[in-house]
Amino acid sequence: MGLRNFRDGRASPEGRAQQPRSPRSGCTGAAPLVLLLGLVSAPAIPAASHARGTAGTTAGTNAGTTAGTTLGRWTYAFALYGQARYPEGFPHYDFVNPDAPKGGTLTLSNPDLRSSFDKFNPFTLSGEAPRGVELLTFETLADPSPDEPATMYGLLARAMLIAPDFSSITFQIDSRAHFTNGDPVTAEDVKYSFDAQTGPAAAPGWASQFDGVRGAVILDPRTVRFDLKKPSRDQIFLLGTALAVFSRKWGQDADHGPKPFEQIVTEPPIATGPYTVGEARAGRYLELRRDPKYWAQDLGVRRGFFNFDRIIYHYFADGATRFEAFKAGDFDLIKEYDPKRWATQYEGERFAMGRIRKASLADQSGVYFEGFLLNQRRTVFQDARVREALNDSFDGQWLARQRFGLASRVLGLFENSPFAATGRPSSAELQLLLPYRGQLPAAVFGPLPENPRTDTGAYARRANLLHARDLLNQAGWTLGPDGRLRNRQGQTLDFEFLGDDLGSEKVITAWQRNLERLGIHVTYRVVDPAVYLSRIQNFDFDAIRMSLGNFLVPSAALMDSFLSSQNALLPASNNYMGAHNAAIDQALAAMSQAQTMGELVTATRALDRVFVCEHFAIPLLYRPFSDVAYWDRFGIPERAPRFFSIDEGYGTLPWPLETWWDKSVQ
Repeated sequence: MGLRNFRDGRASPEGRAQQPRSPRSGCTGAAPLVLLLGLVSAPAIPAASHARGTAGTTAGTNAGTTAGTTLGRWTYAFALYGQARYPEGFPHYDFVNPDAPKGGTLTLSNPDLRSSFDKFNPFTLSGEAPRGVELLTFETLADPSPDEPATMYGLLARAMLIAPDFSSITFQIDSRAHFTNGDPVTAEDVKYSFDAQTGPAAAPGWASQFDGVRGAVILDPRTVRFDLKKPSRDQIFLLGTALAVFSRKWGQDADHGPKPFEQIVTEPPIATGPYTVGEARAGRYLELRRDPKYWAQDLGVRRGFFNFDRIIYHYFADGATRFEAFKAGDFDLIKEYDPKRWATQYEGERFAMGRIRKASLADQSGVYFEGFLLNQRRTVFQDARVREALNDSFDGQWLARQRFGLASRVLGLFENSPFAATGRPSSAELQLLLPYRGQLPAAVFGPLPENPRTDTGAYARRANLLHARDLLNQAGWTLGPDGRLRNRQGQTLDFEFLGDDLGSEKVITAWQRNLERLGIHVTYRVVDPAVYLSRIQNFDFDAIRMSLGNFLVPSAALMDSFLSSQNALLPASNNYMGAHNAAIDQALAAMSQAQTMGELVTATRALDRVFVCEHFAIPLLYRPFSDVAYWDRFGIPERAPRFFSIDEGYGTLPWPLETWWDKSVQ
């Protein structure tokens, strides 16, 4: 179901750019629910334990022949590392109610800040496609299990054949699979879908996730092989779980034949998903209708799923309006991103009587980086000492207090997981890093630096600012008589922070005060989302805020799109910071080539260590819980899948859309 909004910088309700959904080797989700004492009224959701920091993986696990993954032979499943949990022919996932009734309506709000839409084709660059269409009308060749990390089971493909050296994967299409127009899914459709999503008309991020694919080869009407440029487990997993399949008749004109892909705009998709587009009013309303002839409803990976006859999205421009509409009953479920609102406003008669229930859901997934990205294409940010000084000036403890102590500060790329760097580099990490010793900060080879703190004493904030001043002086920036920092050429140290909403205003204002004390002037410019998107795609910014989302197993493709030197030179790529670092490129290559979980952990920790020590960005906060409230209208399975999301669906389909049901339906 394709790489999502991280690639084009669109924002979630928190004002965050979102991570790609499709590399479900880097899934977003949460563990089974945990009630957070003191904040949660008793919801009708089962509680479960939460093991913090495991991210569902064991660092020492070795890869090889696994249950359901026999290399060189046809198989029903593939586990990126380790074993597939479910046997061949399993009747349904353990976390579903296979007898859940069908019917009723689920009403939602827009799950991100796309407050409008003007097309149904999510794969092209121009315009805005509604999130629900992306999630529920398209399917992939394999289903990424929400109950285990980085394991996929055949969906459109009834079987997969993976070359022993991971240089190719072949898919055999299920003969039962058909599009909403009744046509069977063929290998030709799969190849057409791949060519469209990697062609010149596609948004760059779609193509970048398949950079490692040489091409698709049709072997027979129901069999297609993808050859890779070099062996890669991650790329094989992406082909199974990221390639959206649609009919080559989508957008076809009866009189003039197929349209160019970029001209397929408002035509509803001809695909295989469980829902089709119903009524739609741009910027206000989207209705999706369950397809009663959905081809996969009895498959093990789909039984108990997609129980609502209708899913409706109402669109809101801001979080405050959205919250008031939820309390009024205009829609059924909300994920709250504002901790102050969660702590102080989710109360009243409806909550006390249990008509609205709320819960904080413990997150067992890892957390990718969230923070302020500094565009190193700007001369002022090319010196690591300047970047470190900016981090020293940021008061993370003040921000945590604004979040009522409910969040912790991010350090690097892989928070809350065993993939994050810790302590000193291991011998295996050093093998990757030592060839670049002369190009890296000395801190890379010592204990991992921590974020500066301001809660360690009365003068902690002043000490941080003094250290920042020393770093700036070393970098050639000195304080002039006018109180402004200037370099030898007399230029002042100024930069602009670009946003597409006012969600970061309070944080930026607090940071501005500290920066002004150093002689640095920052302006905060808020622009229309369309202008924002255009500017970041053209790297026309100094600093922006971004979150990459969550993961189960880090995606090499995602990290490559975010950090590789090659992508730094690619227009409209996801390397917004302009990172250009040989050691990072080596670590990214090691991630892509990892044959065991241990090798992957070594690569991610080396990558994380360089990222932290180079001070590429200013870390913000993460919360290992999702705060959710919902009207008491739903039947909910006895247990949640191990990993899930609530509204965005980045990495997994949103849990309520997947397996909840209308409890008024008998």
